[in-house]
Amino acid sequence: MSTTSVPRGNALANKQFSTALSAMAVRQPTPLASLTGPMPTHDAAMRKLKQQTTTEMPIVRVDELAKGPGDVVQVDCAHVVKLRPVMGDKNAEGLGAALKYSSKDVTLDMATLPVSAGGKMTQQRTPHSMRLNALAQLKRSIPAFRWQRSLSFLAGSRGKQDGTDWVLPLSTDAEFADMMVNTIKAPTYNRHWVVNGAALTQGGAQLASIATTDRMRLSHIDELAAIWDEMSIKMAPIQIPGDPAAGDDPIKGLLLVDPLVWDSIITDTTASNNIRTFETNAVQRAKYGSLNMHPLFAGTPILWNGILVRKMQYAIRHDASDSVAHVTAANRLAGTETNVTVAAGLSTTHQMARSIFLGAQALALVSGANRTSEETYSLLENWTNFERNLELAGEIMGTEDKLRWSLPNADGDLEATDFGVAVIDSVVLKRSV
Repeated sequence: MSTTSVPRGNALANKQFSTALSAMAVRQPTPLASLTGPMPTHDAAMRKLKQQTTTEMPIVRVDELAKGPGDVVQVDCAHVVKLRPVMGDKNAEGLGAALKYSSKDVTLDMATLPVSAGGKMTQQRTPHSMRLNALAQLKRSIPAFRWQRSLSFLAGSRGKQDGTDWVLPLSTDAEFADMMVNTIKAPTYNRHWVVNGAALTQGGAQLASIATTDRMRLSHIDELAAIWDEMSIKMAPIQIPGDPAAGDDPIKGLLLVDPLVWDSIITDTTASNNIRTFETNAVQRAKYGSLNMHPLFAGTPILWNGILVRKMQYAIRHDASDSVAHVTAANRLAGTETNVTVAAGLSTTHQMARSIFLGAQALALVSGANRTSEETYSLLENWTNFERNLELAGEIMGTEDKLRWSLPNADGDLEATDFGVAVIDSVVLKRSV
């Protein structure tokens, strides 16, 4: 009986491996998939033309470069135009408000993550399949790398946390800038708050005065909801597919909190703050339409004042006396960055932790076609030493970047604005384990 054989190194094998690797990477438990909207199928002709997913979710996937050559894609933002009525029989000709746009270029590059599967004698000495082990490492590391890079863009900082779960190295690494491809930018002034006692103080300058008592509480989520309602440059709410209440009762955004910030919130015993009520609200909202099937409502999120709160897998933290990039009030229009020194009063016992508030259109996720297949991810294998040693590599043809435009503020001035993301800095008790 004849059988189909796909020899090692065969192009068909590479394509099958690449497809499998893409499926594994996309399904890994990182927030990238759950924060990305579906590709529109019939309306929004401009989005279809540019191969762009729906703009109602925090991550906008742009696949334009997957269809042809090039390493730069342009993402556009149409300004909200303030129209002025012309009354009665007055001549309205020539009085139409001008349409204005802002654009952002996102650069695409390829990242390769190699792993050695050992040689013949290594395989001889162990009962484990080195090749399957190498594949498992790629399956974990590729989505982790993309989410950690995305998280750094959204937070405007890589932070100080490091360990075996971090594939992306610290910003002090000589190759860090190359790995990021696009430049990390500090939060804009109008998208940056620091916990200051019972209040939220706008701008990163407050980090110089942050104290050990500035922990995030449930009341700060109320304050964030009030700030969202009054923003002069609004953050667009999240519209999760299948949510019938999105118009009448919008989800203002998703607050991703540091694991220790989460602990601070759920242990808040301040009068009238009941975490069980928050959890019940999330459960009730998840019952609407098909939301109970959406991963953002999986697990134990909390919901209050239209803000969905979830715990992050990774942490973006800084120590006392660290220099952190920020935008001052004086530089808010241009978005020019300077450094602020985190208050030395945190000492070695506390850290500054950054939480991330996501609305719609926070991050561009740009993908291209790999040379071996049409998949964003490709698996390569290379035999060396007279085909006695095997090395595998996962390739990622894609990058990310925070969406920032200059938008008109309440005074009519164009102000640098992180469109769909804001950050809140607070203090956590440093754990030694």
